[in-house]
Amino acid sequence: MRYSLLFTIAIFLFAACKKDKFTTAPQIDYKSISPKAINNTTTSLILTIGITDAEGDIGIGSTDTAFVYLKNLLTNDFDSLAFPPLQTATKSNFQAEVDINVANAGVLNCHPIPGGGLHIDTVYFEVYVKDFAKNKSNVIVTAEPVYYQCF
Repeated sequence: MRYSLLFTIAIFLFAACKKDKFTTAPQIDYKSISPKAINNTTTSLILTIGITDAEGDIGIGSTDTAFVYLKNLLTNDFDSLAFPPLQTATKSNFQAEVDINVANAGVLNCHPIPGGGLHIDTVYFEVYVKDFAKNKSNVIVTAEPVYYQCF
């Protein structure tokens, strides 16, 4: 009897510790970034992230806008972008992949080198989002570098 009680308690604790996929704070994960090589005339650098949110209060709403926050880890330039329109947002247990044009943010600036001239920077980005309720997601770093040719 004693062992069956301990076994039951252990099973209950194991089940209670299971993490829910949908949380009040949005959760994001890195999917891809493309293209892998750009220069300072590039107008499109697409970062794709996966996102989940329990309330679905993400995107552009009728009275509020959620934001994506980006930081260039080489130059420490930081900026935010309004979420692109999401047709499936504002529903419970929201899940989607979102494309963000990093080139529209003010985070792509050349890292100066002594003497100037042409050089290539290796750039990674730190990313997080905030929903309408200002809940901050987890922070991710792009897994692949972007080679940024500066001249």
